[in-house]
Amino acid sequence: MAEFLQLVFSGLTVGVVYALVAMGFTLVYNASDVINFAQGDFVMIGGMGTVFLASAGIALPLAALIAVLAAVVVGLLLHRLAIEPARRATPVTLIMITIGASIFIKGVALIAFDKQFHSLPAFSGSDPIAVAGATILPQSLWVASGALALFAGLSLFLKKTLLGKALLATAANRLAARLVGINVAAILALAFGVSAAIGAVAGILVTPITLTRYDVGTLFALKGFAAAMVGGMGHPFGAIAGGLAIGLLEAFGAGYVSSTYKDAVAFLAILLVLFVMPRGLFGGRSVERV
Repeated sequence: MAEFLQLVFSGLTVGVVYALVAMGFTLVYNASDVINFAQGDFVMIGGMGTVFLASAGIALPLAALIAVLAAVVVGLLLHRLAIEPARRATPVTLIMITIGASIFIKGVALIAFDKQFHSLPAFSGSDPIAVAGATILPQSLWVASGALALFAGLSLFLKKTLLGKALLATAANRLAARLVGINVAAILALAFGVSAAIGAVAGILVTPITLTRYDVGTLFALKGFAAAMVGGMGHPFGAIAGGLAIGLLEAFGAGYVSSTYKDAVAFLAILLVLFVMPRGLFGGRSVERV
């Protein structure tokens, strides 16, 4: 029982991060129909930026804030310089653009940082907390509480603010939103900026546990995309459920089968779920926008 509980704790910790990355995918996809494979690099920017700013003598909270703002700037530039000029391109072309942007971001990060793995100190100590024979790191509680705060904050932003409602309107019908006076281009940029901020915060929260490096964004992007697909691309709750499911499946696969195949679990889950339910666990019927 203790081993099972330990795997649950580990799976939920990493699953929450996958859910945050999947939420970034969902936010951008709903607003612009773009699947942004640079989403994982925002996780890297948050973690690596905070590490290097903190090592330069900047207080950790301020370093984290600057790193998040840097990720937002990168997200806005991605939209303005890469996505907006190609707004009439095919979905495959847009996907290739985001992959190219991801490669470019990694190259810049390699020059700006280094090739080494880095970590951050745990926010409130590293002494594990015993729970029913298993242990949980205090940082895991930070990850979970931070993710809950982000999910709640994003929900309130979308439902209670004019900008949030404008984003929802743009996601529902871009032409209708433009006709009622919404600046669609600005709203799409907002979606990229918010998704970048979510990814950066996820990177800051998880770096004390998983370490970070200039190229960790690739794996986070693939796992986040897998989570979004399993839950149902475009469905916010599906992103959360898919992330947690992928995290738990990875943990149980590593614990009861072999850690060698841990990274393959996400892609096997995609194949299995999409074979049975092509639109994912929570995806509804397709709606054609006119």
